[in-house]
Amino acid sequence: MSEISQAAGRTSGDGALEHALSIPYMMDVSTRENEGGEWVCRLEYPELAGCVAESRDALDAYEQLEALREQWLRRRVETHQEVPAPRPSLRS
Repeated sequence: MSEISQAAGRTSGDGALEHALSIPYMMDVSTRENEGGEWVCRLEYPELAGCVAESRDALDAYEQLEALREQWLRRRVETHQEVPAPRPSLRS
């Protein structure tokens, strides 16, 4: 079991969710053309499967992504599933 999931397991209720929400996941940001030919801003947390948002407006995509991240992590904590560790930071 990862250090993060062990720490989350030691806390209960809102404490476990608060811990999960404090994990610093790296966000991937890109601009791409969607299926309709429209250019959109795509934001994603790769460690959180399916946690992806797209919008023409970057702030809108960010707000959507953060709502998805909270729902995703809440579901993991409530069902006692492992909360993934963030990928290591890039160092020069």
